[in-house]
Amino acid sequence: MGKVIHTLRRLARRLWPTEYRYPALDISLGQRHLHLVGSIHMGTRNMSPLPEKLLHQLQSVDALIVEADITTGGSPFSDSELCPPLDQRLSTDWFPQLEQRCAELNIDLQRIDTLPAWQVALMLQAQQAQRLGLRADCGIDYQLLQAAKERQIKIIELEGPETQLALLKSLPDEGMTLLEDTLQHWHVNARLLQTMVSWWLEAPPGSRGKTVLPDTFSSSLNDLLMHQRNQRWCQSLQALPPGRYVLAVGALHLYGEGNLPDLLRR
Repeated sequence: MGKVIHTLRRLARRLWPTEYRYPALDISLGQRHLHLVGSIHMGTRNMSPLPEKLLHQLQSVDALIVEADITTGGSPFSDSELCPPLDQRLSTDWFPQLEQRCAELNIDLQRIDTLPAWQVALMLQAQQAQRLGLRADCGIDYQLLQAAKERQIKIIELEGPETQLALLKSLPDEGMTLLEDTLQHWHVNARLLQTMVSWWLEAPPGSRGKTVLPDTFSSSLNDLLMHQRNQRWCQSLQALPPGRYVLAVGALHLYGEGNLPDLLRR
């Protein structure tokens, strides 16, 4: 029994090294060495500056890898398609909830009334995060990108803003499921944001067992936005030239079935 416990502890340390006081782990793919960081795209003021250990990791890499370079490019809301009014698109179950959230966040419903549903969902999510004290310029990937550019470190995008925008535009029914999921899991998403902030300010997830997080997407959206992207990223990462890299992706991609670390270790 003692030998089994020792083996499990070694496995746990390998999954979540105790020396990192932020959500991160190291993975080697032959001659490709990845310091994989669970990023949060919007952060609180006390999440800046980045941990010294992370900045030290960045200092000695060949490139920083991110989902997209969010420090460049325009807003995804600049080229909006006109849609029917939201009260014609949302069911009678969801529209009153949308009205309630808009009132809470001081969002003029008329200004978003003809936007695609995925844009409305993203606007609601961003406003919710701001109400919780989160800021885009304090996000982990944003700070890493700024630090990499200051140090003239190469930046590699796994997708890029245009690919991400194309994915959102390809959602069925103009992303109505994303809007409905945002409304349905409103309070759960707020708690999840606070949990991810605590991973950076207090301690990353414990090393014992699997970290179970609540669902904030339907199964179809989870497959499209999480599983399929993880698989594409895994292929791109395995094709990297030999070297050392800091890789920052949304923290939720590190957990659950089909997570990125498990795919990379296969």
